Amino acid sequence: MRPLLLSLPLLSLGGCAMLMPGPNPDQAWIDLKPQDGQAIQASRVDNQALADSHYLQVTPGHHELEVRLEFDVGGTDIGENSTSYRRTCLLKLAYGDFTAGERYQLEAGGIGFRPWARLYDEQNREVAKARESRCGDV
Repeated sequence: MRPLLLSLPLLSLGGCAMLMPGPNPDQAWIDLKPQDGQAIQASRVDNQALADSHYLQVTPGHHELEVRLEFDVGGTDIGENSTSYRRTCLLKLAYGDFTAGERYQLEAGGIGFRPWARLYDEQNREVAKARESRCGDV
């Protein structure tokens, strides 16, 4: 009985992993990669809300992506004796050459108060930079 109880958490983790679909070869797959201690979620593609915020797949061609980034602003960036706080921003990234079957990586983070995000292709070349859309209560 004890081995069964110990294996239940592992089995439930495997079930969660199965919920993530595999890449569609007719679309481009975009992995979301935040820096340590930060969180990123897919929000919209071409102004359409997404059902799942953990991954992005898009058809070939031009698309505008919107992601929600949460990052820490250090106390030293605010002022003397200040404590850090969590900032949330929406970032938009436009790229005109998504290729079917290719896997892209969207890396994001924050420097001081400023969020950033960059899109890399499979050869790890930067192909696009995001612009800050808005920050605050998003």
